[in-house]
Amino acid sequence: MIALVKIEGTLDEIRELMGDVKRTGRAVKSTTKKVAKAAKKTTRKLSSWQRYIRNKSNHIKFKRGDKKGRLDLKAMSRAFKRSKK
Repeated sequence: MIALVKIEGTLDEIRELMGDVKRTGRAVKSTTKKVAKAAKKTTRKLSSWQRYIRNKSNHIKFKRGDKKGRLDLKAMSRAFKRSKK
C-alpha cells in the first residue's frame, strides 16, 4: 500500500522540493533518443540483385492479364543475368 503525503506551499516552494517535472521529462526524452540512435542496427551492403531491383528503369511489368501492372520478376531475372556478362 502506498502512503500519500499532503504537500502545501507555493508553486516555487513545491518545485524546489520536488524538482522541475518538465525539465525531467525533457531529459528522459533526449536520453531515450540518444540510446535509440546508438542501438540502431548497422546496415549491410545490398546485394547486386537488390540494387538492380531498386533501380526503377530496370522494372519490367506485365502488360496484360490478371497480373497486369505487377513486376515480371522472371523476365527481370533473365535481364539481370544477361547484363552481368
